[in-house]
Amino acid sequence: MSDQSQRGPTRWNMPDRPRSKNYATLRRTYAFIRPYLRQLTYFAIALAVTSMATLSIGVGLKFVIDRGLSAGSAAMLDQGLALLIGIVLIIACGSFVRFYYISWIGERVVADIRKAVFNHILKLSPGFYETTKTGEILSRLTTDTSLLQQVVGSSLSIALRNGVALVGGVIMLIVTNVKLTVLVGLVVPTVIVPIILYGRKVRKLSRESQDRVADVGSYAEENLNAIRTVQAFVHEDLDRDLFSRNVEGAFATAMRRIFARAMLGAVVIMLVFGAISAVVWAGGRDVITGEITPGDLSAFIFYAITVAASVGAMTEVLGDLQRAAGATERLIELLEMKPDIMAPAVPRSMPVPARGAVNFDNVTFHYPSRPATAALKGLTLAVEPGEHVALVGPSGAGKTTVFQLLLRFYDPQSGAVRIDGMDLRDVDPRDARARIGLVSQDPVIFAADAMENIRYGRPTATDAEVHAAAEAAAAMEFIAKLPEGMKSFLGERGVRLSGGQKQRIVIARAILRDPALLLLDEATSALDAENERLVQTALERLMVGRTTMVIAHRLATVVNADRIAVIDDGHLVATGRHDQLLVGNPLYARVAALQFSADAVAGAEAAAQ
Repeated sequence: MSDQSQRGPTRWNMPDRPRSKNYATLRRTYAFIRPYLRQLTYFAIALAVTSMATLSIGVGLKFVIDRGLSAGSAAMLDQGLALLIGIVLIIACGSFVRFYYISWIGERVVADIRKAVFNHILKLSPGFYETTKTGEILSRLTTDTSLLQQVVGSSLSIALRNGVALVGGVIMLIVTNVKLTVLVGLVVPTVIVPIILYGRKVRKLSRESQDRVADVGSYAEENLNAIRTVQAFVHEDLDRDLFSRNVEGAFATAMRRIFARAMLGAVVIMLVFGAISAVVWAGGRDVITGEITPGDLSAFIFYAITVAASVGAMTEVLGDLQRAAGATERLIELLEMKPDIMAPAVPRSMPVPARGAVNFDNVTFHYPSRPATAALKGLTLAVEPGEHVALVGPSGAGKTTVFQLLLRFYDPQSGAVRIDGMDLRDVDPRDARARIGLVSQDPVIFAADAMENIRYGRPTATDAEVHAAAEAAAAMEFIAKLPEGMKSFLGERGVRLSGGQKQRIVIARAILRDPALLLLDEATSALDAENERLVQTALERLMVGRTTMVIAHRLATVVNADRIAVIDDGHLVATGRHDQLLVGNPLYARVAALQFSADAVAGAEAAAQ
């Protein structure tokens, strides 16, 4: 059994980020850089100053050797040393300014891009998420933006700095000695090409090493998140063994990477110093014959090393630029994704006060992921303000779709959905949703304290209003027993709460929202009898004075409804009271027998006791 095969691939086991040689896409980041042209100007000035100062070191070396050492002049040697120290100080100060501002720009631009991407994906409708993996979106939001940060804040600076050094170095080589420049032109490729080829192998092993380390983290995270299951099934020994294999695999890969990097260092040293030796040999003969001065040879060697180092550095960042271009394409693709659900150019205002009236007018709807199958087929249904309507039907009949369209997560292909007489396509979706409260079967609890989870229903609510909502939802009973009361952290996805407690937090959130229209995706179907009683009591308080539509799975829900709407295969097949439909609609009678018989038996047993 292999260390990963039994678990299947993890999200970490992905190839290196996609590359692109279309560097023009990187220009799209200019819109995010443009607001910071002042900082970019500081960087450019510092880059120019440090580049010129670096190239002037060769002139300083020539001065020290020819005017000081060769001439035997201590005064000139002192002046030359002072000149070099001055140049070094300029380079040090310039490098600080250059590095600070380009790093600041990189971090600032990536922060802006992340905010822009997140703000945009919040606007995308659920239809987009039906066909797109959330992990892929998060990958673009984190990994791809990090690649851009690396390029803008580091690789771009390296490329520009070495580009200037390369051009300046070649010019100074030619100015210093044309003959030796030709020799360098012949020697440099023999040094650079092997470094490039071997460098690719090192980068490949580095990526593989990162993947193996990610496997270790992924495996540990998976087991820690499921620690109760691990211990319940006495799986600790096997998991220790599998984790150990992952760690050893990461170690073996890291050692291959370390060996390759060590070999690369040895190859670089051998080739670079071999090339320098060849230049020194040729230049030394010219010094002996008097064709050039020792200072000229020293300056030439310095410029030759500068040129070789610049070429090597630019080839190193080429891969980063290609990955960044690919990342930019992916981010731009996401930013240019148009939401399916948008407010009209001139949205109409919702009537005030909100009444909670609902109307489905001959609605036909297909989900984007299932275009060949209609979820609703010519559905017509009207719900009056304050009315309590239960939706009943077999699984897949279209009940949840009714809620999805009311929240305008989707638009119907034909017909109209109206709230308070307004076609939802004519109003801002936020205005319509502000009138709706949703309590779902799977309560959503955020990684925050109880106060913030309830206040999610109305962020402007006061602490007193939050406490009142919690009291109305029968949630203070358990919140008061938490270590820090309302300020107690509820854990990831509410892991510290029971199912009934989660539901009461969500109901408190809906009470705080005070919606005109309440949508209940049967919030008690997965609860035990005691929790169901508490939650049902809280729901009854919540339903008073507001329009309520509930997807019903329990007998008590439909018996107490003002009206029951029976939906089958996307059609509204009947409406009426429970006793009427039992006699007049065979489908409802069959669904009631299947779904509600257990409730009836439980109720009879409770009555007998």
